Amino acid sequence: MTAPLSQVLLLLAGSVFLVTLARRLGLPTTLAYLVLGLLLGPHALGVVSDSGTTRLLAELGVAFLLFTLGLEFSLPRMLAMRGEVFGLGALQVAATAGVCALIAHQLGVGWLPAIVLGGAVSMSSTAILLHQLTERAELNRTHGRLAFSMLLFQDLAFVPFLALAAALAEGADHFNLSQSLVAVLGGVLAIVAVLAAGRWLLRPLFHEIAHSRLRELFTLTVLLVALGSAWVSYVAGLSFALGAFLSGMMLAETEYRHQIEAVIRPFRDILLGLFFISVGMLLDLHLLVRELPLISLLLVTMVPLKAVIAALTARPFTSSRFKALRTGIVISIGGEFGVALCTILLEAGLVPEKLGEPLVVAIVLSMLLSPLILNNNKRVARALLREHAPVATASEREDAATGRIALREHVILCGFGRVGQNVARVLESQGFEYIALDLDPARIRAARQAGDPVMYGDSSDEELLAKAGLAAASTVVISFSDPATSIGILRSVRRLRPEVPVLVRTADDARLKELQDAGATDVVPETFEASLMLVSHVLMLLHVPVPRVVRTLGDIRSNRYTVLRNIVRRGDPRPVDELSDHREELKSVVVPPGAWAVGRTLGDVRGRGVEVTFTGVRRQGILGREPAEGTVLHEGDIVVIYGQPEELERAESVLLAG
Repeated sequence: MTAPLSQVLLLLAGSVFLVTLARRLGLPTTLAYLVLGLLLGPHALGVVSDSGTTRLLAELGVAFLLFTLGLEFSLPRMLAMRGEVFGLGALQVAATAGVCALIAHQLGVGWLPAIVLGGAVSMSSTAILLHQLTERAELNRTHGRLAFSMLLFQDLAFVPFLALAAALAEGADHFNLSQSLVAVLGGVLAIVAVLAAGRWLLRPLFHEIAHSRLRELFTLTVLLVALGSAWVSYVAGLSFALGAFLSGMMLAETEYRHQIEAVIRPFRDILLGLFFISVGMLLDLHLLVRELPLISLLLVTMVPLKAVIAALTARPFTSSRFKALRTGIVISIGGEFGVALCTILLEAGLVPEKLGEPLVVAIVLSMLLSPLILNNNKRVARALLREHAPVATASEREDAATGRIALREHVILCGFGRVGQNVARVLESQGFEYIALDLDPARIRAARQAGDPVMYGDSSDEELLAKAGLAAASTVVISFSDPATSIGILRSVRRLRPEVPVLVRTADDARLKELQDAGATDVVPETFEASLMLVSHVLMLLHVPVPRVVRTLGDIRSNRYTVLRNIVRRGDPRPVDELSDHREELKSVVVPPGAWAVGRTLGDVRGRGVEVTFTGVRRQGILGREPAEGTVLHEGDIVVIYGQPEELERAESVLLAG
């Protein structure tokens, strides 16, 4: 009992230290976990063993990552990407595996083991790439989308490669086609089962669970769905991650998406860190030192070769050489599936150790170097193409525009949920500028695409408040419902600027005094204000003069709602269920090349049964709000729509249809 606990404590202490150091140095946290695994793994200090339990937990971390990623996608979007997944993905795997198999055969490896070896090299790490692309906000860029399509097909292609490797390891001297077809068919059936369950079972299930209002039951259900779909995928011979991604995708258009993501995030982050640690453990330092020249040769050959092949295959799918090359650079690293295939061949003696073992180290080393490769993909692509950087990207223009607002008089909105967005729309309609702060990456991306001046980060971070222009702000509005969060923000604001007015939203007056002591200029209790609105309407229906109504409401507010506090409470207080009545959401859809909507008007789109509100169309960084029905859509337009999840899904399927 002591030894495992000591290992856990050592991993936690090392993670805290190295992640903090990485953040201080401006390095990706992924690199900190990889280095920790390298230092503590069996090939270095030997403090932590690479056990089966560790690997299982690490794979679950990847599954949770793909589950949360699926929550940001939708079935219409995936159907629109089918050409890229099965066209581009198949080209990349086939071309890379073919070239590498030919090289391996020339080095003395038999044809069938050489094909498996080529498949191993063609694989890239789904977890590392998606984590890095998401962290860098590049997943929805062209190169990120193309790389993601390749990764999805690689997960599918792993099944026949694994079947071939297993057949060769068992002593079969030829490829068993029927066995491979059965494995592929099982994978297809698993995918269909997950999609069907997600389509017809998950929404009703979560509707019932949400109405129970039991937080722990909701959390248990999320874990059951994520792990259950991963298990179905695994039993069918696919990866844990693919099944989890599909179930997340099925939940993407439900009203519970944001709450599901919030529930799964702590499990994902912890277990994903363990995955990166387990990758670091794979590097054999003794072999690296002993075979450094050969490993270096394999590394500098494999990474550029994969990049060139992927870039060439991506070229027909994009109009830009630069974007194709960035895609190739991103996909050039190795993957854990490649390590697994090489290990099977080595254990069966189908590949010479002098080639197989250094190749495994080279693949792992490319994964360790992935933060360096991915962080510089744009710079390297420009250098290779000898292209000068454009004046500014869309993201850089947005940052510059937000920075200019921070220098002028404006309102800072802490929290950009439903309440924060409602305040923003009214401010905008009255000609006032604002900057919003929020911690939800998906919400930030959607808001930035819609042209809203938002910044990602913790609103209580004093450095972020300074960047948001607190020194020039006329008012700060805190729209978070959690009083503890609001108190932390209030203290940070007051340390930087004691005199600025701060308005705070709260559910009721339970912690009113605490909020006022922390520095709130005014506190707006939702329950009391809703009561006052009802009171005002009732009094006017009773023909009470308007001045008297206004005076009555003013007296109640000035007395801090004293008259509203004398209420009889029910025995079983239950929170208001906002999910059933307030399900409308804002969503941004990018019109892809070759889509039906290109060249057609918003009226044509609405004519196909779309019942959403078109709130804006963004073209080349310029946002046009409340577009007319006759607005013609162009390739690459970002259409901002508003409505209920089912309506949004219908609109997205029409806009993305080929």
